[in-house]
Amino acid sequence: MSERVTASLSTYRALPKVELHRHLEGSLRLDTMLEIAKQHGITIPADVLRLSTLVQVQEQDKFTFQNFLSKFNTLRLFYRSPDAIHRITREAIEDAAKDNVKYMELRFTPVALSRAERFPLHDVINWVIASTKEAAHKHNINVKLIASVNRHESAEIAEQVAWLAADHMSDGIVALDLAGNEAEFPSKPFYGIFKEAKQAGLHVTIHAGEWGPAIHVKEAIEELGAERIGHGVRVLENENITALTRERGTACEVCITSNYQSGVVESLETHPLMKMFEKGINVTINTDDPSISRITLSHEYYNACDALQMPQYTLKERIIAAAQAGFLPNEEKEKLVSQLKSNLKM
Repeated sequence: MSERVTASLSTYRALPKVELHRHLEGSLRLDTMLEIAKQHGITIPADVLRLSTLVQVQEQDKFTFQNFLSKFNTLRLFYRSPDAIHRITREAIEDAAKDNVKYMELRFTPVALSRAERFPLHDVINWVIASTKEAAHKHNINVKLIASVNRHESAEIAEQVAWLAADHMSDGIVALDLAGNEAEFPSKPFYGIFKEAKQAGLHVTIHAGEWGPAIHVKEAIEELGAERIGHGVRVLENENITALTRERGTACEVCITSNYQSGVVESLETHPLMKMFEKGINVTINTDDPSISRITLSHEYYNACDALQMPQYTLKERIIAAAQAGFLPNEEKEKLVSQLKSNLKM
C-alpha cells in the first residue's frame, strides 16, 4: 500500500509548516464570536451550529465566490473593540502554532477591522502588531504581517494603508497585498500605489488568477510588481503567462479547499496544483481562511497528498519552497530553511 493512502492527518500535523497566505479576518473561532456578540449586544444566532451557517462554508452551500465572500459580511460585525481585535489576533496565531506552523505571514485588512466602530486605521494596525508580537513570543512561532487592501475600495484608502504599512516595517509588516473581488473590480487603479510601496521597501503579493483569468497574473507581475501571487490557479489557461510565472520564479500561494469552496475548481481532485507544479511553477500550500473553510494547514497538506497524489517528499520540498518564498531578510530565511530541513529530515 502506498505512502499516500496510509498517511493519516496526524502525520501531517507532526510536520513543521510554513503558511504564506492566511487572512486574519477568516481565522475567527466560533466560541469567540459568540462571546464578543454577547459583550457588545450583536444580534446573531445564539448557538455555535446556527452561527456556523453564517460564517463557515457548509456542505449544502453553493460553492461560488459570492457565497464565500458573503461569510465576511457577518464576520465584520465582531471587530467592535480593541480587546476584540487583540483577542482575534492572538487566537489566530495560537491556532497556527497548535498546528505546528513555524513561520506564518498573517495578512489583515485594516479597513475591515476599523469599519464597525470607525477606528482610526493607525490604531487598528498598532493593535494587530502588538497582539502579534505577544502571541508569537508566547507560542514560539515566527509571524510577519501583510497589510491587505481590497479592489472594491478606493485608491485613496489603499494609499493610506500602504503608507501606514511602510511606516511599520520595523514592527513586522513585510508586504502589501491586493485582495477582494477579482471578477468584478480591476487592479489598474492601484498600479501607482503598489509601485510606491515597493520603492518604500515593502514586498508585494497580489490575489490574481483565482476568480479572474490568467491575464490578471501577468498584470500582477508586470504592473503591480508582485513577487508572489495569491492563488494563481488559473495561470495554466495561458501558456505564455505560465512561462512568465515559471521564468520569474513567482511563487503561487495555492489554497486547495478555498479554491473548491469558492467555485474556482469543480472538486478537490481536479485542483490544478500538481499540473502547476509539473509545469515548473513554484507552488506553495496554504489555508486562505481556515475558519471559513473549517480546516487547518494540516488538512491542506493531507489534501495535496491524498486527493492530488502529491508524493510526501514533494510536499516537504514545497514546505521548504514556501520558506524560501517568505518575505524575510536573507539571514533569517537561511536559518528558517536550515531548521525546517533538519526537522523534515531532508
